Formats: sequence, structure tokens, C-alpha cells
Amino acid sequence: MKFFVDTAEIDQIKELNDLGMVDGVTTNPSLIAKSGRNILEVTKEICDLVSGPVSAEVVALDAETMLAEGRKLAKIADNIAVKVPLTWAGLQTCKALTDEGIMVNVTLCFSANQALLAAKAGATFISPFIGRLDDLNLDGLDLIEDIRTIYDNYGFETNILAASIRSANHMSDCAKIGADVATAPPAVIKAMANHMLTDKGLAGFMADVEKAGIKIL
Repeated sequence: MKFFVDTAEIDQIKELNDLGMVDGVTTNPSLIAKSGRNILEVTKEICDLVSGPVSAEVVALDAETMLAEGRKLAKIADNIAVKVPLTWAGLQTCKALTDEGIMVNVTLCFSANQALLAAKAGATFISPFIGRLDDLNLDGLDLIEDIRTIYDNYGFETNILAASIRSANHMSDCAKIGADVATAPPAVIKAMANHMLTDKGLAGFMADVEKAGIKIL
């Protein structure tokens, strides 16, 4: 499973990228606003930093303006994936951009039917939101599993990009289901390294090291 980092903070992306933990980046208007940067400027900097897909989201709601925005975003770098919402206008934009050879990430997916439409429209990525479904007492992972089944049934090439990841458990669960990609905030990716038994074992080792006076350097 590929890891995309869900942030527009350059320092956080660079830290994970240097460790080989970044296969791509996802951004959205909220993340760009939080960074306090100009959308075109920060997106270009991210594209220069990582080699994988960088999702940059349109802000229009109608297909004509979405298409114009998408084409402008795509000119930033070859690794741009234009991000469009899963609306009818978004699907129209997806089809047009895909036909032009531009990667498209269809976002805000909350049902298998929506995911099926996105695949038919030629989406490069479909972004089902796990955490937001969990907030409604629905199991967001069930949606990932349903989409995996449908895509495998018919050989759709659209990548399942699990989004709205809230925990390290979400990451491993998505990997077990077979999501192609999971995008998560840096803190969640780092939390995957944590385990209480690792901490306990390390504490025991360090106590023995101190007691025995072991030194390597």
C-alpha cells in the first residue's frame, strides 16, 4: 500500500519523504489555508520535493470553471493530480481532464455507487472518507471493502485512495482490505511506529545497559 501524506506543510513532507515514507501528497483548500501559503506557490514547492502524485483541489462548483482551474493546476508540474469533488460537475470535469491525460483524484466519496461512477469517468484515484463515516456511526472501512470488491469484479484501474484517516489502526486495516493508497496526516503515519510493548522492552534494555555499564562509543 502506498502512503500519501495529507498536509501542505513543507517541513513535515520533507521529513517523511527523506525516510522513504511518502509516495505522494494530498492537499485541499483547508490544508492550504492552514499553511498560510499561496495555493500555486506551495503546490509547486511540494511537486518539486516529491516524485509521486500531488493532489491539488479545484475550488469552483460548476464544470466549466472546474475544468479551467484543473488545467491551470495541471500546468504546475507533471505530477499534479487534479482533485475534484464527487458531484455530477466533478465527474464531468474528471472525464474531460482524464481524456487530456491529466491525473484526477475524485474526492469526498461516501458510497460504493459514487466510486463506481468515478471509475466509469476515468478517475485515477477515488478518495473514500473513512473517518467522516465513522463520525456518523457507520463503518468507513466497509466502504473501502465494497469499492475493492466492485473494482476487482470489473477490472477498473482507478486507485482506491483511503482518506479521512484518523488512526494507525485505520492504516493497517486499509492495507489488509487492499486499498491501493492511504493518505494520512504526518502524526498518524508516525504513530504507526508506536507500541506499548516496544516502549516497555526498550525501558528494560536500557535499565540493563545502565546496570552493566555497557558502552559502544
